[in-house]
Amino acid sequence: MAEDEKILKDAKKLPWEDRLAHKNWKVRNEANVDLASVCDSITDPKDPRLRDFGHLFRKTVADSNAPVQEKALEALVAFLKAADADAGRYAKEVCDAIAAKCLTGRPKTVQKAQDALLLWVELEAVDVFLDTLEKAIKNKVAKAVVPAVDVMFLAISEFGSKIIPPKRILKMLPELFDHQDQNVRASAKGVTIELCRWIGKDPVKSILFEKMRDTMKKELEAELANVSGGAKPSRKIRSEQDKEPEAEASSDVVGNGPTEEPVADAPQEIDEYDLMDPVDILTPLEKSGFWEGVKKTKWLERKEAVAELTKLASTKKIAPGDFSEICRTLKKLITDVNLAVAVEAIQAIGNLARGLRTHFSASSRFMLPVLLEKLKEKKPTVAEALTQTLQAMYKAGCLNLVDIIEGKDVKTAVKNKVPLVRSLTLNWLTFCLETSNKALILKAHKEYVPLCMECLNDGTPDVRDASFSALAAIAKSVGMRPLEKSLEKLDDVRRKKLSEMIASSGGELASTSSVTVQSSVGGTATVNSEAPVVRKSAASMLSGKRPALSAPASKKAGTAKTGGSKKDAAVRNESSKSVEPPEDVEPAEMGLEEIENRLGSLVKTETISQLKSSVWKERLEATLSLKEEIEGLQEIDKSVEILVRLLCAVPGWNDKNVQVQQQVIEIITYISSTAAKFPKKCVVLCITGASERVADIKTRASAMKCLTAFCEAVGPGFVFERLYKIMNGHKNPKVLSEGLLWMVSAVDDFGVSLLKLKDLIDFCKDVGLQSSTAATRNATIKLLGALHKFVGPDIKGFLNDVKPALISALDTEYEKNPFEGTVAPKRVVKTSVSTSTSGGGLDSLPREDISSKITPELLKGFESPDWKMRLESIEAVNKILEEANKRIQPTGTGELFGCLRGRLLDSNKNLVMQTLTTIGGVASAMGPTVEKASKGILSDVLKCLGDNKKHMRECTLAALDLWLGAVHLDKMIPYVIIALTDGKMGAEGRKDLFDWLTKQLAGLSDFVDAIHLLKPASTAMTDKSADVRKAAEGCISEIVRVSGQETLEKNIKNIQGPALALVLEKVRPGFVQEQFESSKATAVPVSKGVSKVSKSTSNGPLKQGNRSRALPTKGSRPDQITSVHDIAIQSQSLLNTKDSNKEDRERLVVRRIKFEELRPEQIQDLENDMMKYFREDLQKRLMSPDFKKQVDGLDILQKALPSLSKDIIEVLDILLRWFVLQLCKSNTTCLLKVLEVLPELFNTLKDEEYCLTEAEAAIFLPCLAEKLGHNIEKVREKMRELMKQIIQAYSVAKTYPYILEGLRSKNNRTRIECTDLIGYLLETCGTEISGLLKYLNMVASLTAERDGELRKAALNTMATGYKILGDDIWRYVGKLTDAQKSMLDDRFKWKVKEMEKRREGRPGDARAALRRSVRDNGPEVAEQSGDLSQTVPGPLFPRQNYGISEQIPERNPVPRTIAGVNGPADWNEALDIIMFGSPEQSVEGMKVVCHELAQASNDPEESAIDELVKDADGLVSCLANKVAKTFDVSLMGASSRSCKYVLNTLMQTFQNKKLAHAVKEGTLESLITELLLWLLDERVPRMEDGSQLLKALNVLMLKILDNADRTSSFVVLISLLRPLDPSRWPSPGTAEVYAVRNQKFSDLVVKCLIKLTKLLQSTIYEVELDRLLQSIHVYLQELGMEEIRRRAGADDKPLRMVKTVLHELVKLRGAAIKGHLSLVPIDMRPQPIILAYIDLNLETLAAARMLTSTGPVGQNHWTDSTANTPSPPPNSADVQLKQELGAIFKKIGDKQTSTIGLYDLYHITKSYPKVDIFSQLQNASEAFRTYIREGLAQVEKNAAAGRTPSSLPLSTPPPSSLSLPSPDIPSLDVKPLMNPKSDSYTDEIRGSNINPGTLDAIRERMRTMQLATSGSLESVSKPLMPTNDNNIPMDEQNIPPSQMGEETPHPHPQQVVLPMDEKALSGLQARMERLKGGSLEHM
Repeated sequence: MAEDEKILKDAKKLPWEDRLAHKNWKVRNEANVDLASVCDSITDPKDPRLRDFGHLFRKTVADSNAPVQEKALEALVAFLKAADADAGRYAKEVCDAIAAKCLTGRPKTVQKAQDALLLWVELEAVDVFLDTLEKAIKNKVAKAVVPAVDVMFLAISEFGSKIIPPKRILKMLPELFDHQDQNVRASAKGVTIELCRWIGKDPVKSILFEKMRDTMKKELEAELANVSGGAKPSRKIRSEQDKEPEAEASSDVVGNGPTEEPVADAPQEIDEYDLMDPVDILTPLEKSGFWEGVKKTKWLERKEAVAELTKLASTKKIAPGDFSEICRTLKKLITDVNLAVAVEAIQAIGNLARGLRTHFSASSRFMLPVLLEKLKEKKPTVAEALTQTLQAMYKAGCLNLVDIIEGKDVKTAVKNKVPLVRSLTLNWLTFCLETSNKALILKAHKEYVPLCMECLNDGTPDVRDASFSALAAIAKSVGMRPLEKSLEKLDDVRRKKLSEMIASSGGELASTSSVTVQSSVGGTATVNSEAPVVRKSAASMLSGKRPALSAPASKKAGTAKTGGSKKDAAVRNESSKSVEPPEDVEPAEMGLEEIENRLGSLVKTETISQLKSSVWKERLEATLSLKEEIEGLQEIDKSVEILVRLLCAVPGWNDKNVQVQQQVIEIITYISSTAAKFPKKCVVLCITGASERVADIKTRASAMKCLTAFCEAVGPGFVFERLYKIMNGHKNPKVLSEGLLWMVSAVDDFGVSLLKLKDLIDFCKDVGLQSSTAATRNATIKLLGALHKFVGPDIKGFLNDVKPALISALDTEYEKNPFEGTVAPKRVVKTSVSTSTSGGGLDSLPREDISSKITPELLKGFESPDWKMRLESIEAVNKILEEANKRIQPTGTGELFGCLRGRLLDSNKNLVMQTLTTIGGVASAMGPTVEKASKGILSDVLKCLGDNKKHMRECTLAALDLWLGAVHLDKMIPYVIIALTDGKMGAEGRKDLFDWLTKQLAGLSDFVDAIHLLKPASTAMTDKSADVRKAAEGCISEIVRVSGQETLEKNIKNIQGPALALVLEKVRPGFVQEQFESSKATAVPVSKGVSKVSKSTSNGPLKQGNRSRALPTKGSRPDQITSVHDIAIQSQSLLNTKDSNKEDRERLVVRRIKFEELRPEQIQDLENDMMKYFREDLQKRLMSPDFKKQVDGLDILQKALPSLSKDIIEVLDILLRWFVLQLCKSNTTCLLKVLEVLPELFNTLKDEEYCLTEAEAAIFLPCLAEKLGHNIEKVREKMRELMKQIIQAYSVAKTYPYILEGLRSKNNRTRIECTDLIGYLLETCGTEISGLLKYLNMVASLTAERDGELRKAALNTMATGYKILGDDIWRYVGKLTDAQKSMLDDRFKWKVKEMEKRREGRPGDARAALRRSVRDNGPEVAEQSGDLSQTVPGPLFPRQNYGISEQIPERNPVPRTIAGVNGPADWNEALDIIMFGSPEQSVEGMKVVCHELAQASNDPEESAIDELVKDADGLVSCLANKVAKTFDVSLMGASSRSCKYVLNTLMQTFQNKKLAHAVKEGTLESLITELLLWLLDERVPRMEDGSQLLKALNVLMLKILDNADRTSSFVVLISLLRPLDPSRWPSPGTAEVYAVRNQKFSDLVVKCLIKLTKLLQSTIYEVELDRLLQSIHVYLQELGMEEIRRRAGADDKPLRMVKTVLHELVKLRGAAIKGHLSLVPIDMRPQPIILAYIDLNLETLAAARMLTSTGPVGQNHWTDSTANTPSPPPNSADVQLKQELGAIFKKIGDKQTSTIGLYDLYHITKSYPKVDIFSQLQNASEAFRTYIREGLAQVEKNAAAGRTPSSLPLSTPPPSSLSLPSPDIPSLDVKPLMNPKSDSYTDEIRGSNINPGTLDAIRERMRTMQLATSGSLESVSKPLMPTNDNNIPMDEQNIPPSQMGEETPHPHPQQVVLPMDEKALSGLQARMERLKGGSLEHM
């Protein structure tokens, strides 16, 4: 036991992960218990500890120990109770673990697992919950399936179908019905029954019964007979629980009267249509012979064909498709001569309408006229079929009231000459009106009422009756107001009849509604009665298995927030209140004797005796013993009052001893906090004494705790009420002041929801603030400040009559306690305290009843003909609001709202604006209840937005703001929708309303109801006004943001036109283009390109307006194009770009910055190009002299923009030339249309990621810059916005030359606009734009102009520059006169004052702060400071950074001061800016780095370089990371300046070998990968200076290969031969694209390796051969022998290159290469592949006598068995050394190997300093010996300087008798060496490619090798990347000498290869025979 305790004690010190994974189960168990207790103690769901705990449960719930697993589940439940929806991120892993491990355990474990799963549902992880259940029900163990089905059942029954989607449950059930275990089947039946309670029996039967066996159908039918609907959720998700306090507060304000709660809680109506899967009927219809059948001449065959369609269409849900041809056929069949065929066709139409619903809308409108005309048939079968079909079309949503009346089909039908048509049409209209919602009838009633009134005069009684019915239906829905004026025109008889019909319909409505309420209430009572039932299982729903109602309630599963709904609790509270009498709070008198008698044996007699003692120690001892006795009581609840009475009697509250007093207070505190119910009598008994003890400093703390415990027991409201009386009348002022301070803490703990704020404020104002004691006043001020924290600034209105000094003090306190909105209380009350009586909550400030002040005289004044009287009435209302402290009750305000509504229509506009202000004030004063009390006045307020006066619209928006402050936005949405669809509202009003909505939605993070605004906003996207379209687009963006993707996808089917593309791009980026292409390929009419003015658009007014535009004029052709849908189905496309050669056209463009008018020949060329590439009708319109036709052409082009973006880009230069032509013309209408289309065009180009070419910019920008000064303000404004749009989309550096040219224009307005644009560039793009500042002198010179506006613009722009640059701006202004300088100085002083007034700091501060923020805080702050990154969007395709650290590299501080005004101060600051700054900001840092590198390179002592070496790796890592960012930003249109700087900095870094060698291998890999990727990126040549960037990339890559560490370079390049991860590429692509890219990337890597391999013989001593061979080994092992054989036959370049490197190493090192295999596991089995290749190369090279011997000279005999194992020489050590020296001298004698020979000799001299090497050269010439001496001296000098053999070429050695010719290096180009097919040195490893054959065959192959060795290294001097016109080759000839290394390849003379050794050849033949047989065991 002691050991276990020690383990447990030690384990407590471990982290949570270690404790929960401890090997001792007791430690794990205790850890789970502790974790549960910690989670229980957390009250804030945002507590950071919860995020730390979330990932722990994935493993803990799967613990193998059952008790530990149970504790883990308890901890998980505690965690989920404390967390919020943010914990959903861990749901998937935890739920899967629960389903896998916990559902088969002990019953308690299973129950807790189910509790945890339900809590995940409560935290809104429903999808994860259902995914887990889908896996769980497939478990093979039935024991695990039943709990899963049970938890599914519990989720539905507790949360309801609104949270748990029934569709997914219905898909799971069929699998369970066929389960082999009967318990699973029973549970599945229970789930089915529960679903029927929620969504009804019919949907469940129709979906499930067809998938069941007959026996199960019968069983379920019997069970469903007793099932009734009307289920209600007993549990809510967490977000709804959080809203409940608000709901209760609002209900409290309304009062206890009848509310709409029962209606609101009605069960959710699930549409069976949404649960069904769509069925395709087009395919079987094609096979059924329908098309042939309907063309038959026999009526029976036609009827059978249509009947087949009717049968197929009878399915519940039909898959959408192209039914247009079917509808055209059915339309013909409706008028078939045979009525049976016609009836069948009509029924088929009805079925199609039911199955397709809204997808059948267009077809319904198409067939409606024929159906209405067919009503003339008198046959009952025809009439019945028509009636059912028409009703089905409307009920299914295919038609709506607006479509019906605007299509004029109904108007035609009610005027039909056949009475039957008129009457039946009106009957159908009545049905439509009765089944429509109120908003739709309100929108359309103005069209229907006159129509019905006209029909009342019809001569046919049936028609008149039908008209009466229609009017009654309108009145029933929207009231009598729409009919009032019409009724005046009727005679008395008809008016009476209509009134009676309306009254009767209204009575029925009232009775129906009352019945509904009663039934709902009854349902509620039933649910409440069933609430305390034991947790049910799914099987318990079956008959005979339901639990008894009297069963005791089980322990609650779920959080304290869950369980029954709060409304149910309120109902139970009310019922209990009606039964229980009110609690008696006044205690009766009771003497001490009676108390002792009642106590009995509860307290010892000795204790009571001691309590009475006069000795304080005895009393103290008695209180201590009494405390112990009370703490030991089991049932303290029964004795609470008597114990409290005892303590109040003895020792009592007046005891003089402080210790005794404290003990008494502590005992009472314990009792009140422990007892389940603490009576209010006890509080009354103790509160006086406790309040007096608060005044004593010795007992204050204990007394305050006691009062707080009383509040927890009975609620703070009761305690406060008692304290008011005590503190007000007490003689001791301390009681009042300290009591007020306690109230401050109580308010902070409990909030204000349980307090009567009116009483509290009155007490503070009348008692606290009026006190003469300063402490009391200060305490009161603190209390009011605490109240301000909860109720907000409205509290100030109740303290207006306080002294000014106190008001000042209160304002100070308010600032300390800012309003926090709804704050959860820190403490809660144990007993349920009714809040309705206390009127607590946020809205708990008292409201005044103003009904008595709304007199008849006041109301009569609103209708006075004198406008002054009307104004007085409005002002009287404002005065009433002021007197009521702007907080009123809704009582008696109904008539007031009616009068205010009338004033909104006043002819005096000033009165209307005054009324709007008053309505806003009333709404603000009334609060949330204004919505019900105002009787829909908000709709009339919104109509005021239709006024053309801006001031009126501003007043309306102000009223809306006040209204929004009173009610939530979701309550206003229905009114806003009606206003947006109101055709009478002007464009300005719609624009203002959309802007207002955008502003309000921007402040919300989640608002699902915003989805209702999507349809009117999408309709507004097709508005004529560009301002409305722009505002609607902004609103749609906010709607998409706050609605959530799931909600959007459900409602996206109702959107059409441009809004569809906008929404799809927000929801699923990249989806729009794919959707359009697929839709165009399949010819589906509903696509991305659906027109704004499509005929299928359901917006009536819009359709009418567009029709008027598209109507042909007299004499014109009728085939005008009106929609993008028509364009899509035309045989000829709008643009023909097949033969387009844009590059040729752009070569002819003259690149001018100055604008010149188009010449006639240029206009003719434009017309020819348009005839060639534009469709004929579009070309004729655009080139027509009639501006109206030009506008029509622009309409066509505008509609086609989204769908033809690729083609438009191809002919963009032609379009821009045409736009230039139009900008030069004077027609304003056409010009405005052009300026409407151009922004959309550039937005389309932006969406396509297209950037203007220089030629296109030269076509358009000079004209636009010149025409900026148009004489019409509206045109100038649009052009200004267009230029800003182009600046943001196009490169700023390329745009501003055209703007500067505008400064030289002759048009002063143009110069003014261009000056303002330069100011805009300065302010938005910063001063980092290259070349911008030096042109400020042009702007400064304009201050001398005579035109005042131009001078003003120039001064403003210079002031903007001064704000950014500070006094540095004087460096850029150029030469100015004294007068100009004076003007600038004055303007700068004015700017300083403006900045001080706006608190913007000093001029130049922003720039300095930007640098500091970049250094200190990273790029986020920089972006907020107005940097270029605000105008240039980020990379479109973000990539992962592999190997490049984002952290600040560790640096040693190198304090160096850099000369410069605004640059970084030192090296460290420069690195910070490079690391964290934007691409443009980092340029300043790179300048400093380059300066430092240049200075260090010039240091002869190289001490500066040694200092910089420490930072070299961090610098390169930072620059490698910056390469991608700079190129990404430049691709978006920014200047390529930053790209050039980052490449130049890298070049300077790698020019120094010490710095280059300091770069680590990981950093080098990241850098090389990044450089090669950008070399391959096809977008780089299109960048600004793209060809120069490619050249720089090539040169930098060569420099890295020359100077970087050779070993690292080899290892990195070999590792890069593997396929690259797709996420590394800068731009995305398909699998095929990535394959091609990887191939090109590998080719570049191979070229780099060729470059390194070529120099290997001179740099081999720099290479760490062990590391290099390890990388080759890893590469070959990853491939494996099978893959190597496959690749060798497929001519794989990477594999061939690796073999080549290995071949060269073996050739240079010979058999000694095996001494460098220390990092290769040569003992592994099977042996590493590299060993076989080394053996084969050794044999091959030895046979060809090409091997460079590095071992002893005596070892020159190579055989098959001993070739790879050099035997030790038989000679002595001296002889061996001599032989080695001889071999080295041979190397020196050969000019190809002389350098490496000298280095070998140098190493020998260092190893054997006493050996005289020149004794071996006695027979050599003196010149040769001199050459060796000088060479050794040079090598020693190079070694001391750290240089390698390749860095200093030596002279050619003189001839020596010892020198022998050596074979040349094998060629590394693509010529074959050994095998012409394999093109590799080592492909002979593949047995299938080796033909051992005869010796003649092998000799032939050896001759091929000899020929290959004589070749030259052709490929080494080639660039890394193939180049074209835009890509300059990276040839050494084209690169300046300063940028290239000193190494230059020389042609090698052809060498003679000696004949082959026959013995070695025989051995090689034998080895090849074994390789062919696949036997590699000998290796």
